[in-house]
Amino acid sequence: MSIKHTTEKALQLLRTLPRVTIGNIRDNPQSKQNKKRGRGQHGGDKHGAGNKGSGQRQNFTRLGYETGNTPFYLRFGYEPYYKGHHLKREYPPISLNQLQKLIDTDRLDTRSPIDLTTICNTGLFDIRPDLLHHGVQLTDEGADDFRAKINIEVQHAPETVIAAVERNGGVIRTAYYDPHSLYAVVNPKKWFEKGVPIPRRMLPPQDAVEYYTNARNRGYLADPEQISQERLVLAQKYGYTLPKIEDDPDYEMLVQTKDPRQIFLGLNPGWVVSLKDRAIIKAKQ
Repeated sequence: MSIKHTTEKALQLLRTLPRVTIGNIRDNPQSKQNKKRGRGQHGGDKHGAGNKGSGQRQNFTRLGYETGNTPFYLRFGYEPYYKGHHLKREYPPISLNQLQKLIDTDRLDTRSPIDLTTICNTGLFDIRPDLLHHGVQLTDEGADDFRAKINIEVQHAPETVIAAVERNGGVIRTAYYDPHSLYAVVNPKKWFEKGVPIPRRMLPPQDAVEYYTNARNRGYLADPEQISQERLVLAQKYGYTLPKIEDDPDYEMLVQTKDPRQIFLGLNPGWVVSLKDRAIIKAKQ
């Protein structure tokens, strides 16, 4: 009964439908696909890479590009604490723990003064004046285990570091180097090979004068008598007995200092060092 009903329904549907002709037949959906690439939105001649520039020559966009939108660094202005950030001086850190390790492995000689040049000559620290590096800062990591007696010159040091050095009978000093002098200090061999005179160290800028003239910071422009008083004050504050440098057998080494205009110990500004001839050409007075 159901089959007969279905057959009659199908025959009735055929009677109402038009006859099959060329005009009313079509292929199944997606049965035919075009093998050729279409012209696309822009004619297809650029292959989606745009018109010249970095979009055609590399497979990544430049840093900060946001595909045509206004980038982040243009949507928002500078904050006040960003003012002058690209001009601020940087001091890569060196800890007392690292300094002690350099001394124990004979990379630094405690029998002579230690400055930025001797630290760079170890080959373990990269000071880049082009990246606004103005020297090193000595940090207090390993201050309790520091046992060396040294005469060291750095560019920045906190109070705990000064106490750790002076507790062992050493001397610490903070000094400024201008960018032109730093190129000679961090790589003396390259500077001497150029055959140019040793530059004269410039005085610190206005915003650094206060730091390097303060005896608490052991600035190289501070009054020596005030430095002696601050040494006693710091010893009382941290509770250690300050050794007398005058009675030390290494007194001559501990009191060796450079002139504020001098960048190399024993070499004056204006002298020319010839590595090929192994000679020092001194300027006439």
